[in-house]
Amino acid sequence: MSAEIAFGKDQIDSYLKEVAKQYRKLNRKGMPAEITLIGGASILINYGFRDSTYDVDALIQASSSMKDAINYVTDTMGLPNGWLNEDFKNTKSYTPRLVNYSKYYRTFSNVVTVRTITGEYLVVMKLMAYRQYKHDISDIVGILREQQKAGDPLSYERIEKAVTDLYDGWENLPTDAQAMIRSILDNEDLDALFEAYANEEAAVKDALLTFEDQYPDVLKEDNLSDILSHLMAKQQEEDPESDQGMTMVF
Repeated sequence: MSAEIAFGKDQIDSYLKEVAKQYRKLNRKGMPAEITLIGGASILINYGFRDSTYDVDALIQASSSMKDAINYVTDTMGLPNGWLNEDFKNTKSYTPRLVNYSKYYRTFSNVVTVRTITGEYLVVMKLMAYRQYKHDISDIVGILREQQKAGDPLSYERIEKAVTDLYDGWENLPTDAQAMIRSILDNEDLDALFEAYANEEAAVKDALLTFEDQYPDVLKEDNLSDILSHLMAKQQEEDPESDQGMTMVF
């Protein structure tokens, strides 16, 4: 994961353009490359409810000189190491099938083709990832809301097909993922739901950052759920009438 620097859509385009230019210089025979953007970068390109992302996750098919091209842009433009990375391959959302359901975005320098994930496939990836401290659920609601407003709503059937296409069925997703997406689809006020989940996710992230400041080096991936449960119970104990933050989880 990259350092905490925000990337907007225009910045991503600009940096990818520079990567492509350098890659072309390094490959005089014009060897083509393909970059499939995942997660937040795909959302920025295809939807309007997010302003930025903190890293650019991707699947990269290219010659070995692509690493040199990325490093060149990193150094010359003062970007953090790992700003464009394939760390996504180490997550439970990864499947090599994703490239089969990607969507063409644009080609830079006539040599680097950029693709994105969109629609029901992006929703299903977010369901698989489900992290309370990230934008996963608000992203799902945001995608469903924009698809609806664009006249191309995502039905349960389309989402279920994407589950099968990517992960072979609901049984391979988190336990309550199916109930969660049905609940969201049944909600008649996606604007209010989006705001509620966005606020919750922000509250969870703030709570974790506070915990990390108080107890450095304690928070790990394997104890994150237990610590969140503790923080949620503590919040409820301190303010039992509160309906804000860290309550809308599955």
